[in-house]
Amino acid sequence: MKKILLWAGIAAMVMAVAGSSSCGGGKEQPEQKPLTIKVDNDYFSLTEGDRVSVRAKVEPASDDLPAISWMTRNPSVATVSDGTITAVGEGETRIVASCRDASAEITVKVRKKEGTGPEPSGPEEEGTGPAVLFDCQPRAGLLLSELATNGVAEYREDGLLVNSAATLVRLNRFYALGTRLVRYRVRFSGNAVGLFQSSEKDFTLKVAVARKKMEILTSPVTSVDVPFLSSLKDFDIEIIHEYQKATVRILDAERTDSVEVTLVNDGAGGVGKGVVNSNPFTVGPGWDYYCFGLESGSSMLVKRITVEAPKRSVRLLIYGDSITQPETYYPTSLFSSAWTQLIIDRLGGDAISSGRGGCTINEVRNYIANELPFIKAKYVMVTIGTNGGNTEQNLTDLVSYIKRNGSIPILNNIPSNESGTQVDVNAVIERVRRNMDLNGVRFDLATSLAGDGKDVDRTMMFWENYPPEIFNGWQVWHHPNEKGSKAMFERALVDVPEVFESGE
Repeated sequence: MKKILLWAGIAAMVMAVAGSSSCGGGKEQPEQKPLTIKVDNDYFSLTEGDRVSVRAKVEPASDDLPAISWMTRNPSVATVSDGTITAVGEGETRIVASCRDASAEITVKVRKKEGTGPEPSGPEEEGTGPAVLFDCQPRAGLLLSELATNGVAEYREDGLLVNSAATLVRLNRFYALGTRLVRYRVRFSGNAVGLFQSSEKDFTLKVAVARKKMEILTSPVTSVDVPFLSSLKDFDIEIIHEYQKATVRILDAERTDSVEVTLVNDGAGGVGKGVVNSNPFTVGPGWDYYCFGLESGSSMLVKRITVEAPKRSVRLLIYGDSITQPETYYPTSLFSSAWTQLIIDRLGGDAISSGRGGCTINEVRNYIANELPFIKAKYVMVTIGTNGGNTEQNLTDLVSYIKRNGSIPILNNIPSNESGTQVDVNAVIERVRRNMDLNGVRFDLATSLAGDGKDVDRTMMFWENYPPEIFNGWQVWHHPNEKGSKAMFERALVDVPEVFESGE
């Protein structure tokens, strides 16, 4: 007696097929396999309004099979039509593809459009490992609002193909964390010179496949051999910013070969006649937006883009403008004396600063929204200066945003400066603190001659003596030097002691 398994509907029926001894030469029928559905991606993290198309196929294929049907378990989070998923609202749901008795499920997580984005895939234990700020695998059908392809790239099944050197693709997410990483999984054509750059062009990396070299455009150029570069395999390009240090690492996807170089940004400490370090070395912090593309060559296929911070949970995040970004102007020999570093050191490294020179409160709000939702912080300290936008409403909105993310806001007075512009701004800051029952550090008192927050104590600031052709020869004392930083740090210990208390 021979048995053949036949699948029909959701039940398997076993039928006995009689055989005769006279049919000894008869051929046994092949066993029929159950239907399965395979999808090309079973997880998506999207922002409200994003659309992505999922490719699905039934195996084994057959001409008499009905079309795959699609449904969503929660249409308020995401809808689906013929495999095209549309992100509707914040939350998580599952999309189901089915055909007869076979089905496959796709997990979809959706973040709000403002201040949120793709989350890391898979479970994460709070406080361990890096915080994934952005992670995507670009492919055909994935319409990511975060990626501006600028007409030089096209989505394919296996990634985003950059095939023109006319301009660069931009990741439209502003980051300013003092320590962060961007990783690109790429495959180059044999003649490609890949370009990885900040939108402000203060940091530029070139990867030349034919010459088997990477170059960082410092002055002079830093050139490193990469003997294993080829067009036959995938590579991870990692650019790591860690305050004054920039590390570039190239690894093949199998992690069998790697090359790494670390450079240190050595600030001048002042301008013109005021420089402390007469021979600075500029690497660049990678300001604003990550960009990538071709300088020359046929193509570069980008299979994944990931942005990470080193920790998922910290006691304190420190936000602000250039005063909160001493890595750009401090000489390396003095950098450990910068006020942000003194605070981070006192907290045993349980803090990260995030500052961008020249920015306004609106820009602070921009990058805090791309960072804070992914890093759990007990306290968020903001020191935003006199670059504009410090209205009561803007400050109130910023503080409210921090609270909504589950952190305790600390709103600081800005230090005294040469023109006294901090006085009026600090009056607004103090009013917001009173109205919202906030604590804050009186940095202006710590850096003024009489301790009243008015006239700056110039011995606490770097002297920026600009030449006549720049800012009409402006004489500036507003970036705290090591003496000013010490006074600011000590003031923080007095004004916000709760930040530094242990055992909470």
